Amino acid sequence: MSIELLRKIGFSDKTTQVYLALLRLGPNSVRKLAEFCDLNRGTTYDSLRWLQEHGLVSFYKKDTKQCFMAEDPVKLQHLVRSKKEELEQVDSKLDKAVLELQAVYNRGGERPVARYYEKDELNRILEDVLTTCEEDEEKMYRIYSAEGVKKYLYGNFPTFSDVRIAKGIAVKAISLGGEGELRGLDERKWLVIGLDKQNRQSKQDKHIGETYIIIYPGKTAYISLNAKSEPIGVVIENYGVFETQKIIFDNLWDKL
Repeated sequence: MSIELLRKIGFSDKTTQVYLALLRLGPNSVRKLAEFCDLNRGTTYDSLRWLQEHGLVSFYKKDTKQCFMAEDPVKLQHLVRSKKEELEQVDSKLDKAVLELQAVYNRGGERPVARYYEKDELNRILEDVLTTCEEDEEKMYRIYSAEGVKKYLYGNFPTFSDVRIAKGIAVKAISLGGEGELRGLDERKWLVIGLDKQNRQSKQDKHIGETYIIIYPGKTAYISLNAKSEPIGVVIENYGVFETQKIIFDNLWDKL
């Protein structure tokens, strides 16, 4: 008898031990079964109770003591058929239950969703910015602009600013350095990162500030350079993250 097969129809390892012992030994007491299986009596009795509930074991009294015996193993087939019928009944009601559970799930708070983008996919982030902002009442987004990344981000979408302006979408930009120009429907302030000459030339510090951050309704995008100086992007879709980043940005904006 395959132990794995018994597991698949609901047997635990200990229940399997007790059941196979009864098949081998014939009718027996809890004490003797426990000794044979090297289990305590409580565990043995719990296994026998499960087997009884599923019609695989019965008992009778002998000299005022309970004696347990295995039913014909054909009852295993009855167990499988019974489970199959139960699952069919559950399946018929599952569609409605799933809809109700999804309603509960959706009320349970936001769960962050992160999407990753390779170099050739970065234009999809910009397209999402336009689509999302166009549908939002504020029709505005915020960015921390890093010149070292900017050229990669807009490389596959050179007309982005023209499309943005045509759609009436505004932007506030904090430039991490002295670069940047105004194109229309945009405001810009500068945050200069102070580094001495020696630090500027170190390989490690070349990547300081080279993360381009876009904060737009319900989402925050991060575009940065990896160890090979290749751009990669990640968009986190979560209103909690968005609101936090928006508050930080607006407070910094007011102080610049």
